Parts: sequence; structure tokens; C-alpha cells
Amino acid sequence: MKQSRRDFIKTAGIGIAGVAAGAAGVWSLGGGKRGRTGLSGGKLVMRFRPYELELKHTFTVASYSRKTTPGVQVEIDYDGFTGYGEASMPPYLGQSVESVCAFLSKVTLEQFGDPFMMDDILTYVDSLSPGDSAAKAAVDIALHDLVGKLLDAPWYRIWGYDPSKAPDTTFTIGIDTPEVVREKTLEVAGQFNILKVKVGLDNDEEMIRTIRSVSSLPIAVDANQGWKDRSAALDEICWLHEQGVVMVEQPMAKERLDDIAWITERSPIPVFADESVQRLADIPRLAGAFSGINIKLMKCTGMREAHKMLELSRALGLKAMVGCMTETSCAVSAAAQLSPAVDFADLDGNLLISNDIFDGVKVRSGRLVLPDRPGIGVVPLR
Repeated sequence: MKQSRRDFIKTAGIGIAGVAAGAAGVWSLGGGKRGRTGLSGGKLVMRFRPYELELKHTFTVASYSRKTTPGVQVEIDYDGFTGYGEASMPPYLGQSVESVCAFLSKVTLEQFGDPFMMDDILTYVDSLSPGDSAAKAAVDIALHDLVGKLLDAPWYRIWGYDPSKAPDTTFTIGIDTPEVVREKTLEVAGQFNILKVKVGLDNDEEMIRTIRSVSSLPIAVDANQGWKDRSAALDEICWLHEQGVVMVEQPMAKERLDDIAWITERSPIPVFADESVQRLADIPRLAGAFSGINIKLMKCTGMREAHKMLELSRALGLKAMVGCMTETSCAVSAAAQLSPAVDFADLDGNLLISNDIFDGVKVRSGRLVLPDRPGIGVVPLR
């Protein structure tokens, strides 16, 4: 297979032969209508279908709780190769299976005869609406996976990253009762080197003390905009630092940049933007307000923009972390391609679900282990 890919690239170069006749089709679960299928035979062909992610535990943050996360799986075929992508839509994104499928139904790849025209293709996809970031990310991830397979190389290698530098990933514990928090912490004992704890309600100290009763691991906390008063937030951060917390995400509402800048200036630990940063254009205004940014594919439209965000954050002296939503190993493995170049990784979304349909990035002794496969490194399990 490697020789055939090498021969393909050698003979086709950057201008891959074939006339594009892209098409979008829709699968529906439960035996409903089905769109175009089959291998592309030199044409770019996209398919998509809804797929609901089932969480192992009820997941609670400062603003909501949920037991499932809606998703849409995407495939792009070209010349016998298939790229896999995914959209995941937690509530705060304001996107749905219906909106994602409606967007994907508008995407036509017929004007592009060469999957290596990634910038042109993804600029076109981005131009179709001002939002729909998760839907755009699904196309972006599938295209990156496809092109990586055509190049016979994983994206961390294409970008020049050393996979041995992939960091530890946090494991997330949502807001819950002391009994459940203790149970979740003990359930992953010995598997991770750092925990991530959701805070932002009135039981923050109880959450941390409960975890500290059974674990001494470093902790990252995510307030998800939950704190209201900057002085109280700073007092809490100082207390959290004494409890072994090493970083905090989004302490206050995303619009309150002046208050967040005040906190960041005085905080003993780094303060990262999450809800405050969506896409590349957001970063310059955050440089004086946060210590770093959390890059998520579902917010920023995918791997192309995520890579640009990482480069810009470094140029502006910001730290960087790569995060995820509740996702299968498809989207998590795509995000993991950036992980050797970041300060923190929060790539556990696939570990929080019970119905993953891909084999991809692994966690061994708490550290991310990137697959040595081309593209984003995943293979379907079903």
C-alpha cells in the first residue's frame, strides 16, 4: 500500500488527475433515506450521518448537565481512499444535528479536482455561512485525513512535530455530588497524571477537597465563565493554587476581558481562554488578558485554523493548549496531531463516552500516544 501511495504522488504530483464531481449525501439512523455511496473513482464524494454520543456518566458544568452529545460523522472518498471527519455539538455551541446536516447538504466539492487544494477547498467551505463551526470542522478533519493518507504520513509529521513530545492529557471530572466525584476520581486512579475539574458553582471547595481526599495529582480547573466577582475569583484561584491546581480556564464571562486581565495579572497560575477564544481573529485582543488559549477544532472550524492559531499564539507570547468536546476518537485524534507543540492537552472526550466507533490516539500512563498511521491516524471499529 505504501508503494502505491508513493507512486500515486510521484506520478500525479500536486495536480491530481481527474474531473471533480463532488456530491453530498445524507445517511439517517434507523434505515431512513440514504445519499450517494461507493468509492469515488477519482472524484471527491462526501457522505454524512448523525451519530449520538453516549456518556459514561452525566456530565455537569457551570451552565448545564447532559448524558449525551449529538454528533455527525463525515466521510470524503477519493480514488479509493477515505478520510474521516466529525462534528460534535455540546449545548453552548448553539449548533444541532439539523443545522450541521443542513450546512453539509450545501457543500459541493465538484469544483475541486484535487484534494491537495486544501486552502481553496476549506476557504470555500468557510464562506458558505458565518457560523457552523462544527460542520466546517467535520469537512476539514475528513479532508486532512484524506490528504494525509494520500501522502502516507500523519499530520504531526507533515507539520514537523515530534510525537514523543506529546504531553499528558487531563481527565475531566464534572460537577457532581461528593460521592460521585470520589467515585470518578478513584475510577481513573493510576491512569492519568493530571485531572481537570469543572467548577463555577457554589460547591467549588467541596469538589476540590473531595478529590484531595483520594488523590494528590495536579489539577487543572475550568470555571466555564461561572465566577461573577473578580476579587472573589482571584481569592479562589489563590486557594486553588495552594491545593495543587496548576492552571485555570475561563474564570469569568467571555465579555469581561478587563476583569479577566486584572485576574491574570495577579494570578499565581496561568489563566487560559476557552469561551473567549473561538477562531484565529479572536487571539490578538486576548494577548493582554490571558496567559494562554485553549484551541478546539469544533470552535475554530478544524485543523487548518487550529494550526494557525497555535502559530499565532506563540508569536504573541501566549501559552497554548489543545482541547476537545465530547467526541469519538476521530476528532480527538485529529486534535492530537497538534499536541506535541502545546503546553497542556485536554484530549479525553473519547474516554468519556461508551460508544466510540474509531481506534485512534491512546493514553498510556497518562500520556498521549499518537498513532503511527497516515492522516489523523484512525480506523473505524464498526
